[in-house]
Amino acid sequence: MKILDRYILTTYLKTFASVFIILMFIFVLQSIWLYISELAGKDLAFSVILKFLWFFAPKLIPMVLPLTILVASLMVFGNFAEKYEFAAMKSTGISLQRAMRSLMVFIIALAATAFLFSNNVIPYSEYKWQNLRRNIAQLSPSMVIAEGQFSQVGDDFNIKVDKKHGERDQYLDNVVIHKKNPKRPNNNNIVMIAEKGELIGEENSNTLTLLLKNVNYYEDIVPDKVSERDKLPFAKSFLDEYAINLDLTKFNDVDVDKENELNSHNMYQVHELVQEIDTLSRAFSTDISEFGNNMYYRTGIVKFNDEKVADTVAVENPSNVLELVNPVRKLEVVSMALNNVKGTLQSVDAKKNEFKVKIKRLNKHEIAFHEKFALAIACIILFFVGAPLGAIIRKGGMGLPMVIAIMLFLTYHFIGIFAKNSAEDGTLHPFIATWLSTAIMLPLSIWLTYRATTDQGVFDMDTFFQRIARLFGKKATDAAIVDGEEAVLLTQSEKALVLSRNDKQLIAIVKQTDGEPHSNEVLQAAKQQLKSKGYDLDSL
Repeated sequence: MKILDRYILTTYLKTFASVFIILMFIFVLQSIWLYISELAGKDLAFSVILKFLWFFAPKLIPMVLPLTILVASLMVFGNFAEKYEFAAMKSTGISLQRAMRSLMVFIIALAATAFLFSNNVIPYSEYKWQNLRRNIAQLSPSMVIAEGQFSQVGDDFNIKVDKKHGERDQYLDNVVIHKKNPKRPNNNNIVMIAEKGELIGEENSNTLTLLLKNVNYYEDIVPDKVSERDKLPFAKSFLDEYAINLDLTKFNDVDVDKENELNSHNMYQVHELVQEIDTLSRAFSTDISEFGNNMYYRTGIVKFNDEKVADTVAVENPSNVLELVNPVRKLEVVSMALNNVKGTLQSVDAKKNEFKVKIKRLNKHEIAFHEKFALAIACIILFFVGAPLGAIIRKGGMGLPMVIAIMLFLTYHFIGIFAKNSAEDGTLHPFIATWLSTAIMLPLSIWLTYRATTDQGVFDMDTFFQRIARLFGKKATDAAIVDGEEAVLLTQSEKALVLSRNDKQLIAIVKQTDGEPHSNEVLQAAKQQLKSKGYDLDSL
């Protein structure tokens, strides 16, 4: 490796490591605040909290790594351009692509490592994190009881609350409890609905009291006689207060390292995702086919395939189907038809919601499959966005480069989020949604690399305003390009013309080989620009 390659690579690696550590620290702190309610107030050992963060940290890599590459590239190449190190390289014949060669090898190797990390480490850490999170949640019944859904507490109770509040979430609003009968464990024979609830417990106690207020109590009674069961007897009562004692022995003896059976699209590797997607697709297609056949059979049309039935109901050009039915049974037939239609519509609505859930699950697996490859490609593309842009803006440090990098990354990140959310409900194809943000950044990286290679800025404001002035017929005022003690008086348009040209174009102006006539002032100004860049005018 040559000295220049070693110098550029070493500078980039130092900046990359510093930015990565800072960004990782910021995102980990954010995750602590995000999950503080699951960790606080449970007397967890410090090692358990560290383990929680250790397993959570790999999930942040797909967000931190591309941002780190973008920021580091902007800072390093902006610093090189600000200190005229690129100008020194160009004066010796070293182009921008040649200066980026060692970093290209590093970025490609980093992209391959990111794919392997996303395929192997992230699924394993996701499983361990979700497993640890479930075990920690069991340490506190108030954490087990989630808002807006039924949560199992112990072996006999399923509890749903609309809202929890209080310092420890001990106060509950609109409590619904399904209690199992020990004699009939497969059925929820008791239902309690309370306006308010409160969790009351003492320190070091294995019993927690759930105090309910204004309780409506319903219980299904199962008679011993079979003939009485058809009457569906039940008991109903109203209670001002009702206390339920919950056994916390299982909560206090939770093993946070216990392995649970978990299944999520984020826990699969590429080959596992391929198999799972194929399985889900086949199952979904089978469900649709079976539901269609079921709806067809429910119409009763199949019965008309029987010749005897067909001969019985045959009639020449019936103006009304009810003419086939005995007048006494017409009302009964209409009622049965309406009930069948209502039942069919209910089945269709229920299946529609079920299919939405299955489509969303299938799309999530496809998104997870493409994300593993998109991360690697995004690392390469964002490098070719940050490095040329840093060379163009010619500003290093943590100021302007950081602002530009955050703006670009937020654009990239939010486009990806919106696209993936649209893909989950089937609005976008998962492939398009996953690669959309990367595809948008690809032409930007090509354009910036071309502009930086040809020594052009992102946007030439002088030329732009000069063209606007020409449209309104304004005359350009005189301007000067000064070189030492000499000054060349130019119009604004001539000055913009000289300053917007790269080295090759300036040489063509001096040699008068660009095919355009130029005034002596423009020729003199072009010579001054080349002289300031280290060119020998005599050799030209």
